[in-house]
This record gives sequence, C-alpha cells and structure tokens, in this order.
Amino acid sequence: MNQQMGLRERKKERTRETIAATAIRLFLDKGFDQVSITEIAEAADVSRRTLFAYFPTKEDLVLQRFADHESEAARIVRARPDGQAPLEALRTARLAALAARDPNTGLCDDPEVMAFLRLITGTESLASRLVRYTARGAEALCAALREAGVDPLAARLVAAQVIVVERELAIMNQEHLAAGTSADDHYPTAVQATERAFDLLSNGLG
Repeated sequence: MNQQMGLRERKKERTRETIAATAIRLFLDKGFDQVSITEIAEAADVSRRTLFAYFPTKEDLVLQRFADHESEAARIVRARPDGQAPLEALRTARLAALAARDPNTGLCDDPEVMAFLRLITGTESLASRLVRYTARGAEALCAALREAGVDPLAARLVAAQVIVVERELAIMNQEHLAAGTSADDHYPTAVQATERAFDLLSNGLG
C-alpha cells in the first residue's frame, strides 16, 4: 500500500512539473498574457480540469517556483547553530546563496533564469502576486524570531526589514546583470552590498 502511494505521489509530482515547465516555456516564448489555459493544457497533454487541480490560477503556474522559498528565512533562523544570532544566520545563508549564484539572490546570469525574472517583473499580475509571497515570508520569519526569544514588536519590524532588504539586494543584482555585467564580475560588489545591508540591520543607521 505504501509503495502504491509512493508511486502515485511521484506520478502526481511529475505531472505537476510537466504542466509548470510547459506553461513557463510558452510564457517565455509568447508572453504571459498571450497564452491561454487551454493552450497550456493541450501542450502538456492534460485536461483543463487536471491543470486547475494542480494550479488554481494562471499566476500559480509561474509563482510555484517561489513557493518553496516563501518560508526559507524562517527555516534558516530555526536551523541556526546554538549561539548564533538570527541575523548572523541570515547573513551567512545569504552570502552562501550568492556564492552559489542562487537565482533568488538575483545573481544568476543564466539566460533562462534572467528571462524568467523579466517575465515576472514585466507582468503586472505576477509582480503583484509576488508581493503576497513576500508578505507571507515576513510573517513566517516573524514567528521564527519570536520562537528565538525576540520580543513581538522587534520580531515583526526586523522580519519586515529583512525580507525587504533581501528583495532589494536581489533587484539591484538583477539590474546590474541586465545592464550586461556578468554574475562573476558583479559578485564582489554583491557581497559588499550584502555585508553592508546586514550591518545596517544589526546596528541601525547609527
């Protein structure tokens, strides 16, 4: 029984990945607003009903890539080593992500990744939905900070600041790459900006 359930879950995940990959390919090729749900379903060889079972809205077909990262900051705080301050854990994780050229840092010049990010920032409905993911990320981080002993007001304010700062750092990195700078060339500047940002978060404007 467990094996059957495992096979069924893997099949569902493959179907989900196929639908999402097909949709993103069509969106990048034609534009988000120019592709219909029917066209995506036909290209993915599924019914509209099946598509909606996996992705309730058209925007979800794109933004599902961000779903796993929504509570990433909270996970980092909860998993930090004993004795490490939450902000230092977040700083360390962000620097590691830059070194790995994680697309979420904006420091990834893979053409497909850059096209994907342009699709989001250039489509109003996607950009506005992404703001909701950001808000939920701040809520999750706030909860993790409170668990770490931070008082409620400070937890809420710090969480909001961290999420906004990380988003702005990613946007700045994207802007430099869009202007033609390679990820490798921009990396030292991105590290310096990240260090400065977390210094400000830790110490204030002083």
